[in-house]
Amino acid sequence: MTSHNVFTSRLMRSGAVSILVAATVMLAGCAGGAPADPGTASPTATESMSPSPSATPTPTTSAAYKPADASGPAQNVPVPVLPDVAKTETKEGAEAFTAYWFQQVNYAYETGDIAGVQSVTSPNCDFCSNITSSLTTNYQEGRWLAGGKITVPAATTTFERAADGNYQVIVQVQQETITYYAPGGSEFRAATKPSNTGNVLLVGFEDNAWRVNALHPLR
Repeated sequence: MTSHNVFTSRLMRSGAVSILVAATVMLAGCAGGAPADPGTASPTATESMSPSPSATPTPTTSAAYKPADASGPAQNVPVPVLPDVAKTETKEGAEAFTAYWFQQVNYAYETGDIAGVQSVTSPNCDFCSNITSSLTTNYQEGRWLAGGKITVPAATTTFERAADGNYQVIVQVQQETITYYAPGGSEFRAATKPSNTGNVLLVGFEDNAWRVNALHPLR
């Protein structure tokens, strides 16, 4: 099966148009902590005032992230981390989980590794399966993708649970151009143009965790 930008093509076939949703997702985090307690005791006259030897810290290095290009696939792609708020059955939790889910989709586009997105997606989500199947195809035989980054400038929900247990999240999805490379750096198919689409994500909260159950383009 030849792969393509699922968000764009499915919408084009259905005649759907992109929309702007009313609320913009603003996810911010902060971290901090109190300084270490320096202690209050003063050295006595019999204590040595010379510094005690200490081990020299070993510098830690992390491999630099490198996006994909004609020379090869992306390297050292950061693995998405589920924020604590996305573990709660709240409006904020549903919206944070939606952002996280698309981060997992981005990770799959950059690496071909679909395990992360599949772990938080129902196998009954046909649209989602089309995405993961397309990625699997495009990463076969040493091929890779460049670009295709997804951003979600807006995602909002009324947080009204339907009879089937799902919550609707209205999502604006923007995706950059996707280029398809074969070993050696040649393009094995025409690039996919960027897109800007509206979608409805159906998410459910079961066993203390969110899961995507369906994804539909807005018509």
